[in-house]
Amino acid sequence: MSLPHAILTALLEKPSSGLELTRRFDRSIGYFWPSTHQQIYRELGKLEQAGHIRVLPAAQPARGQKKEYEVLPAGREALMAWVSLAEDPRPVRDPLLLRMRAAAVVGAPGLAGELRRHLVLHQEQLAEYLEIEKRDFPPERTADEDRLRHLVLRGGIDLETFWTGWLTRAIDDLDGSGPEGGPGPRPSDGS
Repeated sequence: MSLPHAILTALLEKPSSGLELTRRFDRSIGYFWPSTHQQIYRELGKLEQAGHIRVLPAAQPARGQKKEYEVLPAGREALMAWVSLAEDPRPVRDPLLLRMRAAAVVGAPGLAGELRRHLVLHQEQLAEYLEIEKRDFPPERTADEDRLRHLVLRGGIDLETFWTGWLTRAIDDLDGSGPEGGPGPRPSDGS
């Protein structure tokens, strides 16, 4: 149920056409709530039908003109109600971790290579987040909305920092260069 709230958030930040919205998603919200362009367009229709957004009137009607959407009071109220909800953290659900657990049972040919590939991907994402932080959040930006947006970005930076550190340790352990110079302990059958 979070995609409509992500769209309402983005439209409250700036009324946009569907195309502009999908581009903005690709550069911001999509980092932590990825959605396809089709999902976004489908959700725009549902939000409009629900009375949460509307198409802004065009200065002059033109065939093929892109629709620009804005949030209506009912949409703002729905978003405020959603923001106020209590929600428990979700458990980690990562296929790589499950594949590693399965590899403990059936063997792990190629696992170290896959971990290295993931490490590179997380290093690249971390570098991108750090560049965004440098560009978009200089120390002089202190408005509340900037602080909250920066905290979301810092969450992404911290997650990528975790993954790069954890993957580096896992690769070292599989390669036999772990803390004791050899492979780490074998998992017990109850863990």
